[in-house]
Amino acid sequence: MKLAFIGTYPPRECGIGTFTNNLFNSMLVNNGRRKYGYEGFVVALNDIDHTYEYPEEVKLTIRQEHQEDYLQAVKFINLSGADLCILEHEFGIFGGQNGVYILPLLHRLEVPLIVTLHTIIKTPSYNEKAVLQEICKMAHKIVVMSHKAIEFLVSIYNVPEEKIVFIEHGVPDIHFSQEKSKKEFKLESKKVLLTFGFIGRNKGIETVIKALPKVVEKHPDVIYIVLGKTHPNVLRHSGEEYRIFLMCLIKSLQLERHVMFLNEFIDEQDLFKYLSASDIYITPYLNEAQITSGTLSYAVGAGSAVISTPYWHAAELLAEGRGRFFNFNDSDNLTSVLIELLDKPGELNELKRKAYDYGRKITWPKTGEKYVELSENILKEGYKVVIKKDTALDSLILPPFSLTHINRLTDDTGIIQHAKFGIPNLKEGYSLDDNSRALLMVLMAYRQMKNMRALELSPIYLSYINYMQNANGTFRNFLSFSRNYLDTVGSEDSFGRTIWALGYLLGNAPNDAYYQTGKLVFFNASPNFENLKSIRGIANTMIGICYYLKSNLSDNTMTERLRSLANLLIKHYDENETPDWKWFESLLAYDNGILPLALLHSAEILNDDNITKTAINSMNFLTKHTLKDSYLSIIGNEKWYKKDGERSAFAQQPIDAMAMVLMYHQAFHVTKDKDYLNKLYTSFLWFLGENDLRMSLYDFETQGCCDGFESYGVNRNQGAESSLAYLISHLTVLKAYEEFHESD
Repeated sequence: MKLAFIGTYPPRECGIGTFTNNLFNSMLVNNGRRKYGYEGFVVALNDIDHTYEYPEEVKLTIRQEHQEDYLQAVKFINLSGADLCILEHEFGIFGGQNGVYILPLLHRLEVPLIVTLHTIIKTPSYNEKAVLQEICKMAHKIVVMSHKAIEFLVSIYNVPEEKIVFIEHGVPDIHFSQEKSKKEFKLESKKVLLTFGFIGRNKGIETVIKALPKVVEKHPDVIYIVLGKTHPNVLRHSGEEYRIFLMCLIKSLQLERHVMFLNEFIDEQDLFKYLSASDIYITPYLNEAQITSGTLSYAVGAGSAVISTPYWHAAELLAEGRGRFFNFNDSDNLTSVLIELLDKPGELNELKRKAYDYGRKITWPKTGEKYVELSENILKEGYKVVIKKDTALDSLILPPFSLTHINRLTDDTGIIQHAKFGIPNLKEGYSLDDNSRALLMVLMAYRQMKNMRALELSPIYLSYINYMQNANGTFRNFLSFSRNYLDTVGSEDSFGRTIWALGYLLGNAPNDAYYQTGKLVFFNASPNFENLKSIRGIANTMIGICYYLKSNLSDNTMTERLRSLANLLIKHYDENETPDWKWFESLLAYDNGILPLALLHSAEILNDDNITKTAINSMNFLTKHTLKDSYLSIIGNEKWYKKDGERSAFAQQPIDAMAMVLMYHQAFHVTKDKDYLNKLYTSFLWFLGENDLRMSLYDFETQGCCDGFESYGVNRNQGAESSLAYLISHLTVLKAYEEFHESD
């Protein structure tokens, strides 16, 4: 059996790294399994701007904030011959928002996965919950180190309990004589209190310091040792502010002779010497939110007499008399407990005995054996890599269609263009782009579902379009919340999107009043069609004309306008096409699928072989660069994708996914090839988590859609453009589902 371990690793000074190292050794080295064919390697996480001289078992490193490293790592693991992967998960060690960069790696793994969770948050943010849920979905088994962790995973994260395995935190099988250890550290005449681990505000060390004056008054030989460096993240953001605060507190309480700081990260041998030298070990954490504490496990494993606040892990590990508790941030309570134990050596020794006896059960050799047994059982189950095939249309996986967020964004003027998270951002006002998309969406919803709320919303968006039209037929785009015009003439993109919505209205009007208003605005704008220069403005306009012509085929003038615009789009294609670049410009930018989509619509009306050929060739080119590995990977508009350059992964936007959904739907209409329905559905699943980051853009709580992926993770703002793109795509999938079954 060959194992791949992912986590931080020594010499990086990190508790997770120490855990990974101990787990590696206990599974493969110390138990002598290598001679029986057991082997493994480590993929180590480097923190920001740091590199390390790793031991030979580290075969690859990942720079925390470099997503390409995660993708290289999964390729390495898949080609390494590894049978199983073990991931140590802690939010702070992986890159991206809430560690989201680990998800694409896990999604591409071709071997079973065990995940050890070191932190489980009781009240997670939306992203924290989404990331951890996705990790748990991809894991074959999830290891936790407390029963409280199991409770949280089941009740908060909806993880099936049968996936979860309880294995306690291992502790080194190291022991030293207290007498010899005290002598080595010149502490023979002292009663030693000890706290160790990374230093930070949440550790509550000030609680112990404030408890000491009355303790040392009765026991003047007491010394409190704080062993550990300031946490690297704290040091990065706050420097030594906390340590300085503690030193000032010590001075003000005149405890300089009774408190010692050892500002270092020591190896396990020296750590266990200090634990052996101590009379009492203290974990004074300030709140209950600590699901796992390696330092506490070590103290119990060393047979220390432990006093602790009752945080989650401590409440379990120190139960049945294995330790004593004091209240959070309660120095007086701690004073009483310390004096009582120092006054009664018999009780102190009984605590040590119970801790030592329990510690024998959780030594690393025994913990490693449990992980080995778990790994062997997984492989015995006959795990097989599931290769994704073409996605079959399945309407049951779709969330219920809902206009809840659109109602939230819409007032009596129109739809607000932006949102802060799920709340309308009134400061940004309205746009023609979004009101045109909104009109298209509600018309689709009423036509397909007879949704009465959609019908009620449609005159709001149509009246906005009418209000924004200039005398010459062009349109303004932006309107402030106070209803002041913010521009004179909008972009050609916004013009084209408006013609698309109006054309759809003329072909699918719910009543005559809407038809007559739409017709008036459409034809007032039509003289401007031949003035268009932007290829996306041209494409959107072509789609609108096609919808109009489907119910007005005798309008020869408009047919010729469509032909002229189609030829103009093909001219752009011909000028940029090369053997390996079948596209309309020298880069893939934004809203790319709209360009083949416009030609596919035109092909249906004009029956022109050259238009059809160009549409198919450009669509295939776009498919080649975006629809791979069985999911949609959108060209990011951070830098786009210039010919002979590198494609941008960020920022991916929902309008691009919508364009792909619509493009494949129209391709099915033109060709009757059902493979395009599979591609349509795959593209739609981008919204629901089948994407590069493995994160859902659709928010099941607000029923809106997030604005896209940035380099740090999901942009949680849920503006009109994104939510409308999702809903138009949703309606298209429902339509395709009907057509799929009608064609059988």
